[in-house]
Amino acid sequence: MKSLYILLFSTLTSFGQDTIPCKCCTPEHQQFDFWIGDWNVYDTAATLIGINTILKLQEGCTLQENWAAQMTGTSYNYYNKTDSTWNQVWVDNQGGSLVLKGNYINGSMVLKGELQPEKNVDFYYNQITWTPNPDGSVTQKWDVFDKNGTLLTNAFLGNYVLKP
Repeated sequence: MKSLYILLFSTLTSFGQDTIPCKCCTPEHQQFDFWIGDWNVYDTAATLIGINTILKLQEGCTLQENWAAQMTGTSYNYYNKTDSTWNQVWVDNQGGSLVLKGNYINGSMVLKGELQPEKNVDFYYNQITWTPNPDGSVTQKWDVFDKNGTLLTNAFLGNYVLKP
Protein backbone atom coordinates (compact mmCIF):
# COMPACT_ATOMS: atom_id res chain seq x y z
CA MET A 1 0.00 0.00 0.00
CA LYS A 2 2.88 2.37 0.82
CA SER A 3 4.31 1.91 -2.70
CA LEU A 4 0.88 2.76 -4.16
CA TYR A 5 0.88 6.09 -2.24
CA ILE A 6 4.41 6.84 -3.44
CA LEU A 7 3.42 6.08 -7.04
CA LEU A 8 0.27 8.21 -6.75
CA PHE A 9 2.20 11.10 -5.13
CA SER A 10 4.93 11.09 -7.78
CA THR A 11 2.34 10.94 -10.55
CA LEU A 12 0.35 13.86 -9.14
CA THR A 13 3.40 16.05 -8.48
CA SER A 14 4.77 15.54 -11.99
CA PHE A 15 1.40 15.96 -13.72
CA GLY A 16 1.38 19.77 -13.79
CA GLN A 17 5.01 20.17 -14.75
CA ASP A 18 5.91 21.46 -18.19
CA THR A 19 7.14 18.52 -20.23
CA ILE A 20 7.37 20.51 -23.46
CA PRO A 21 11.04 21.16 -24.26
CA CYS A 22 12.32 24.72 -24.61
CA LYS A 23 11.19 25.93 -28.04
CA CYS A 24 14.14 28.28 -28.51
CA CYS A 25 16.98 26.21 -27.04
CA THR A 26 18.20 24.98 -30.42
CA PRO A 27 21.74 25.64 -31.63
CA GLU A 28 20.28 28.01 -34.26
CA HIS A 29 18.48 30.08 -31.61
CA GLN A 30 21.77 30.42 -29.73
CA GLN A 31 23.91 31.61 -32.67
CA PHE A 32 23.63 35.29 -31.69
CA ASP A 33 24.17 34.71 -27.94
CA PHE A 34 27.75 36.05 -28.27
CA TRP A 35 26.18 39.53 -28.43
CA ILE A 36 24.39 39.23 -25.07
CA GLY A 37 25.83 41.54 -22.42
CA ASP A 38 26.29 45.04 -21.11
CA TRP A 39 28.74 46.74 -23.49
CA ASN A 40 30.84 49.86 -23.93
CA VAL A 41 31.15 50.57 -27.65
CA TYR A 42 34.28 52.18 -29.10
CA ASP A 43 35.16 53.54 -32.53
CA THR A 44 38.37 52.68 -34.39
CA ALA A 45 40.24 55.39 -32.42
CA ALA A 46 39.22 53.64 -29.16
CA THR A 47 36.88 56.52 -28.24
CA LEU A 48 33.76 55.56 -26.30
CA ILE A 49 30.83 56.29 -28.64
CA GLY A 50 27.94 54.60 -26.85
CA ILE A 51 26.68 51.89 -24.58
CA ASN A 52 24.58 48.91 -25.54
CA THR A 53 22.77 46.33 -23.47
CA ILE A 54 21.66 43.11 -25.15
CA LEU A 55 19.16 40.97 -23.23
CA LYS A 56 17.73 37.54 -23.94
CA LEU A 57 13.93 37.59 -23.52
CA GLN A 58 10.83 35.50 -24.17
CA GLU A 59 12.31 32.26 -22.83
CA GLY A 60 15.37 32.62 -25.05
CA CYS A 61 13.45 33.37 -28.25
CA THR A 62 14.36 37.08 -28.59
CA LEU A 63 17.39 39.31 -28.15
CA GLN A 64 16.57 42.90 -27.25
CA GLU A 65 19.15 45.61 -27.97
CA ASN A 66 19.09 48.90 -26.06
CA TRP A 67 21.48 51.45 -27.60
CA ALA A 68 22.31 54.77 -25.94
CA ALA A 69 24.55 57.50 -27.38
CA GLN A 70 23.65 60.82 -29.03
CA MET A 71 20.61 58.90 -30.21
CA THR A 72 18.87 55.95 -28.60
CA GLY A 73 17.30 52.91 -30.16
CA THR A 74 15.99 49.43 -29.58
CA SER A 75 16.08 46.37 -31.76
CA TYR A 76 14.48 42.97 -31.48
CA ASN A 77 16.38 40.05 -32.96
CA TYR A 78 15.01 36.57 -33.45
CA TYR A 79 15.59 33.33 -35.29
CA ASN A 80 12.68 32.48 -37.58
CA LYS A 81 12.58 28.70 -37.83
CA THR A 82 10.00 28.92 -40.63
CA ASP A 83 12.57 30.23 -43.12
CA SER A 84 15.75 29.50 -41.11
CA THR A 85 16.82 33.17 -40.93
CA TRP A 86 17.79 35.68 -38.27
CA ASN A 87 15.77 38.89 -38.28
CA GLN A 88 16.20 42.33 -36.73
CA VAL A 89 13.71 45.16 -36.36
CA TRP A 90 15.31 48.45 -35.20
CA VAL A 91 13.54 51.67 -34.17
CA ASP A 92 15.27 54.79 -32.81
CA ASN A 93 14.32 58.09 -31.20
CA GLN A 94 15.07 59.98 -34.43
CA GLY A 95 12.22 58.31 -36.31
CA GLY A 96 14.53 55.86 -38.04
CA SER A 97 13.82 52.19 -38.54
CA LEU A 98 15.61 49.27 -40.11
CA VAL A 99 14.51 45.75 -40.96
CA LEU A 100 17.23 43.17 -41.59
CA LYS A 101 17.33 39.46 -42.42
CA GLY A 102 20.20 37.01 -42.73
CA ASN A 103 22.17 34.16 -41.24
CA TYR A 104 25.11 33.15 -39.11
CA ILE A 105 27.84 32.68 -41.71
CA ASN A 106 31.47 31.63 -41.11
CA GLY A 107 31.46 32.72 -37.46
CA SER A 108 29.65 36.05 -38.00
CA MET A 109 26.03 37.17 -37.92
CA VAL A 110 25.31 38.84 -41.27
CA LEU A 111 21.97 40.63 -41.71
CA LYS A 112 20.87 42.58 -44.80
CA GLY A 113 18.07 44.99 -45.58
CA GLU A 114 15.86 45.15 -48.64
CA LEU A 115 16.80 47.35 -51.60
CA GLN A 116 15.85 50.99 -50.97
CA PRO A 117 15.55 53.83 -53.49
CA GLU A 118 18.16 56.60 -53.20
CA LYS A 119 18.80 59.95 -54.90
CA ASN A 120 22.50 59.36 -55.66
CA VAL A 121 22.19 55.71 -56.79
CA ASP A 122 19.28 53.69 -58.13
CA PHE A 123 18.98 51.48 -55.07
CA TYR A 124 21.01 50.54 -52.02
CA TYR A 125 20.86 48.09 -49.12
CA ASN A 126 22.30 47.96 -45.62
CA GLN A 127 24.34 45.05 -44.35
CA ILE A 128 25.40 44.72 -40.74
CA THR A 129 27.89 42.10 -39.60
CA TRP A 130 28.62 41.16 -35.98
CA THR A 131 31.79 39.14 -35.37
CA PRO A 132 32.84 37.74 -31.98
CA ASN A 133 36.54 38.23 -31.29
CA PRO A 134 38.87 35.87 -29.37
CA ASP A 135 39.17 38.39 -26.50
CA GLY A 136 35.38 38.35 -25.90
CA SER A 137 34.71 41.65 -27.67
CA VAL A 138 32.38 41.91 -30.67
CA THR A 139 33.01 43.92 -33.83
CA GLN A 140 29.98 45.44 -35.55
CA LYS A 141 30.40 46.65 -39.14
CA TRP A 142 27.58 48.41 -41.00
CA ASP A 143 28.10 48.70 -44.74
CA VAL A 144 25.93 50.23 -47.44
CA PHE A 145 25.98 48.60 -50.89
CA ASP A 146 24.44 49.54 -54.23
CA LYS A 147 22.04 47.16 -55.95
CA ASN A 148 25.00 45.39 -57.64
CA GLY A 149 26.75 44.70 -54.33
CA THR A 150 29.38 47.43 -54.71
CA LEU A 151 30.35 48.98 -51.39
CA LEU A 152 29.19 52.60 -51.20
CA THR A 153 30.20 53.44 -47.65
CA ASN A 154 30.94 52.09 -44.22
CA ALA A 155 28.23 53.62 -42.02
CA PHE A 156 29.55 52.30 -38.70
CA LEU A 157 32.45 50.31 -37.30
CA GLY A 158 32.39 49.67 -33.58
CA ASN A 159 34.07 47.42 -31.08
CA TYR A 160 31.88 46.14 -28.24
CA VAL A 161 33.75 45.56 -24.97
CA LEU A 162 31.94 44.04 -22.00
CA LYS A 163 31.63 46.43 -19.10
CA PRO A 164 33.63 45.37 -16.03
